[in-house]
Amino acid sequence: MTRRSGGGSPPTQRQLRVGEELRHVLAAVIARGELRDPALQGVSITVTQVRVSPDLRNATAFVMPLGGAHASEAMPALRRAAAFLRGQVARAMDLRVVPQLGFAIDESFDQAQRIDGLLRRPEVARDLQPEDAAEEDTGREDTGEPDRDPDDGPR
Repeated sequence: MTRRSGGGSPPTQRQLRVGEELRHVLAAVIARGELRDPALQGVSITVTQVRVSPDLRNATAFVMPLGGAHASEAMPALRRAAAFLRGQVARAMDLRVVPQLGFAIDESFDQAQRIDGLLRRPEVARDLQPEDAAEEDTGREDTGEPDRDPDDGPR
């Protein structure tokens, strides 16, 4: 059996399965309001993804408070609650070793918003138009021949 190096190899099927199950368990515990930390009271937190290390001993949960608000207060509170959450995971899942939990803000929403903004820029939107619409805008028809200068003379 070959050993996977940590750099650049895609997650195994087992890592993906365990990560998804961890996401469901963490989301359920947080949604039930079982965390007693005052910084988490009234804050709706979404667990978007959980990445698990190849040895399944460490897991990073990517979370985002609703609307991105209260992230600076929620992250330390989730880190303080990691031991409690790990205990809840141990009760809910049948794993030989329950992973150590870490938490990180999910930046994918910000990246998606930035890409959406780029795609809405006029110069990019022009490039994304179908060819038919682009021809109508220029008033020229594409004949399939290269553009010629009329001063070049006959062919």
